[in-house]
Amino acid sequence: MPSGRSCALIFTELRFFALFALVFGVTWGLGSNRGRKIWLLAASYAFYAAWDWRFLALILFSTLVDYCVGLALGREERAERRRALLGVSLAANLGLLGYFKYAGFFVDSAEELLAVLGFAVNRSSLEIVLPVGISFYTFQTLSYTIDVYRRQLAPTRSLLDLALFVAFFPQLVAGPIVRAAHFLPQLGRAARWSAVRVRPMLGLFLVGFVKKACIADNVAPTVDAYFAAPEAYGSTAAWIAVLLFAIQIYCDFSGYSDMAIASAGLLGFDLGANFRHPYVAASPREFWQRWHISLSTWLRDYLYVPLGGNRVSTAVTYRNLMLTMVLGGLWHGAAWRFLFWGFLQGVALCVHRAWTRSPLAASLPQVPGWLGIALTQGVVAFGWIFFRAPDWQTAWTTVRAVAGQAPGAAASAAGAAFDPRWWLLIVAFALAHSIASRMPREGLWDRLPRPAFAVAYGGAFALAILFVQVETQPFIYFQF
Repeated sequence: MPSGRSCALIFTELRFFALFALVFGVTWGLGSNRGRKIWLLAASYAFYAAWDWRFLALILFSTLVDYCVGLALGREERAERRRALLGVSLAANLGLLGYFKYAGFFVDSAEELLAVLGFAVNRSSLEIVLPVGISFYTFQTLSYTIDVYRRQLAPTRSLLDLALFVAFFPQLVAGPIVRAAHFLPQLGRAARWSAVRVRPMLGLFLVGFVKKACIADNVAPTVDAYFAAPEAYGSTAAWIAVLLFAIQIYCDFSGYSDMAIASAGLLGFDLGANFRHPYVAASPREFWQRWHISLSTWLRDYLYVPLGGNRVSTAVTYRNLMLTMVLGGLWHGAAWRFLFWGFLQGVALCVHRAWTRSPLAASLPQVPGWLGIALTQGVVAFGWIFFRAPDWQTAWTTVRAVAGQAPGAAASAAGAAFDPRWWLLIVAFALAHSIASRMPREGLWDRLPRPAFAVAYGGAFALAILFVQVETQPFIYFQF
């Protein structure tokens, strides 16, 4: 179960704007680089404590373990000792992640299996609070130790730098999952205000704000209404709900990423891109090159490639793809639905790989781009059903409804919560997403004169506020 969040700071709330203004002002007011780092680390710990102060100890523990392991790896030359040190980091970090996120899942699954086999089981339920962001910062700190072990990165001697790398507040609770090789060098040099791209970062934050507060949060009640009782709706409502969730999760998660990247950029740090218009992808492989880039590249570099990647036999390559995506599904949540979602992604990647390498594909005309996009996004949308549904029954009810076998087909196809005008939003989003993917990402805001930028930005932000829901919805990926 997620940790308590009564004092949590959400990027779209006024409290966050006030905190960030304070952090921003003090950061650039401090003269020394070390002073800035100490201030940012204190602010990051305060930000996390606003979610649940009890779990600060876990971040400190992971940081200290990997700091010590990194230094030891830098001194150690014997292969067996280096492997043992890496094992310490893996056991400590994955042990914490496994307990807090998966212990209840595995206990419940074992009890269900024993019950099916006919054993008398005294059913119990582990109520373990899930520390917010643990999946993200665990992968982040592990990447540091693994890179040091591989001799791809020199261990840092600065505990302050490593602690700030792990806990930097813009990306602490939901990514992007930043690599130490990308972030630590930025801490080693003093950021210069003259190098900060203020207008592009403000523009990116506004885009993320609109995605989250104006689109995702307004779509959420309709999606929630359907998945709370899918049997009450018809096939049209099922289609609308699934497509709206595809829009919701993209706008919610990429909106968070945009705001995190922009916040870091205004403080002088680059986090890298995390999304590149994934809904224009024309193949499953391309989709994962565009969706949650920091996770997909992490899985590629630290799981898929070490397993052998595609440098092995065809059968083993398919095994590697399946194992990587299934474990990627498990990373998202401790439930069989997420494992199945990951399985579907793996099957899609394997089928696409097999097709593109088949003699039949070589003998046929190339698939038109629009058809590749339609097929790919159809598979993606099908997978989102299992990602969103709270249980198997809801998922399969939705699948049947999408296939035209809705239990509520005799009822209104939409109902009050499913106004057919939602189709206009779906079409408008598809067009806007496609157009945006063809526009240059750099320089759009810089081209405006400063007065025009101030007027345009202020007007756009004020207009966006009009569409904000009274009750702010938490970001979907906070639960992971």
